[in-house]
Amino acid sequence: MTKTTMFTNLKGNLFGGITAGVIALPLALAFGVASGLGAAAGLWGAIIVGLFASIFGGTATQISGPTGPMTVVIASLVLTYPDNPKIIFMAIFLAGLVQICLSFTGVAKLIHFVPYPVVSGFMCGIGIIIILLQLAPFLGLEVSGTPIEQIFQVFKHLPEVSYPAIILSVIALAIIFLTPKKIAQYCPTSLLALVIGTVVSMASHFNVKTIGEIPLGLPHFELGLISFHDFQTILPLAVTLALLGSIDSLLTCLVVDSITNTKHNSNRELVGQGIGNALAGMFGGLAGAGATMRTLININSGATGRLSGVVHSIFLICVVLFLAPFASQIPLAVLAAILIKVGVDIIDYKYLKVIVHSSKADILVMTTVFVLTVIDNLIFAVGVGIVLSAVLFAVRASQDLKVNTYDHEIPNLDGDCKLYLGILHIDGMFFFGSASTVLARSEALLKKETIIVDCQKIKSMDISATFALETMISRLKEDNIHVIVVFNNAKIAREQLFSGLSQSITRHDITLSMDRAIEKATRYHNEKATCSIK
Repeated sequence: MTKTTMFTNLKGNLFGGITAGVIALPLALAFGVASGLGAAAGLWGAIIVGLFASIFGGTATQISGPTGPMTVVIASLVLTYPDNPKIIFMAIFLAGLVQICLSFTGVAKLIHFVPYPVVSGFMCGIGIIIILLQLAPFLGLEVSGTPIEQIFQVFKHLPEVSYPAIILSVIALAIIFLTPKKIAQYCPTSLLALVIGTVVSMASHFNVKTIGEIPLGLPHFELGLISFHDFQTILPLAVTLALLGSIDSLLTCLVVDSITNTKHNSNRELVGQGIGNALAGMFGGLAGAGATMRTLININSGATGRLSGVVHSIFLICVVLFLAPFASQIPLAVLAAILIKVGVDIIDYKYLKVIVHSSKADILVMTTVFVLTVIDNLIFAVGVGIVLSAVLFAVRASQDLKVNTYDHEIPNLDGDCKLYLGILHIDGMFFFGSASTVLARSEALLKKETIIVDCQKIKSMDISATFALETMISRLKEDNIHVIVVFNNAKIAREQLFSGLSQSITRHDITLSMDRAIEKATRYHNEKATCSIK
């Protein structure tokens, strides 16, 4: 295996970082303004979080910075403390510390259990959102609202489209899609479209919307002492920020894993995000997270390592300090064309090609996450997708459980009649989803004097299954039925006794083999000197 360093694939990482920085610039400014902290806060949030998350994070090509969900939470803080930004920056600082603490709990590894249909729906939803949000700037219009609301507004304002903006957008798209591969391998098409589109706009003196004025100046230390009451108020919001940022970042990590065929380090990613957010709070930056759009732009532009994230932040610093006049002339229409290509690329065509062959459950999960991502928000969509996947899995697992009842005949000591034992055989996963099935099937054996419950082929049992087994045994005993339970090893038997089974059965009626269970049943019947004849 070839050893990689910070400077491996230098050209790809440089182009990826610069291109991601260019895309991050207007987003950082916009999120800063939307949060109520100002454009400078958004810009420095992108610089600080992006830099330290790249260096210390667990995904080499991750680009981090301000995101929509994080901005919403911070905006609510600004409404609470409109004249005290130091409290808000303290909340961002605390959110970073919480993320670092979360990394030591191992909860980040749970992201690996997110089903692929959830990831696919998330990716497709993100792609469509990006495309929808860029239709207005593509046409030179200025609208606001959710993606769906913006579509209606675009149709409403179609007579007001800017033809110069459309010309620039079409030129940029043509460059992105039609540039020969021989040229594209030396210069990312998105960067080429950006430069050419900006030059054409400036040379033609087009009256189109641009990024606009970029705030100058270095950040200052913003943390200060706050009261205990304020601390109690902001702590829940800080935890919310931390959880939101962690989920956002780890979902982006999964997308990156899917595209690049790599495997991220979840705990390290939270450390990197935590350090970035803590430092952003210290120096007046907006909280950030792993940004799917910027990360994929970075990858599509050729980036493969951490240097790209460092370059992304250095580029933004250079823009602030040296290139503000030129960068302010970048047309939003050109950026819209670049982002439309990104949206198209994000859509999960791999899954869409085989979706007709997928199970109905997977299709339901994927489409649910996709629709909720577009019309609601990412975190809620993923949460619903995971819960829905769990419920559907429980349904499938409960259907796979095999519960059979049959009779077993044995002669008594006199040999002149036979005893019929009822045997309840359980095979598969016995859990909350299948407990009712077992209870229902046990009713077929109510006329027997002895029932053997064969649990030897149960693959797993949860506490719901234990309680269901206990309930079933209690009901059978109420009808004066002798019950014997068979497990496949002593450890499981002890676990079930300690978990609650001891309330309805003693250890003497638990065995580790079917032969032993039948022997116990025979002895019981002979002691009673009765015959149960079916």
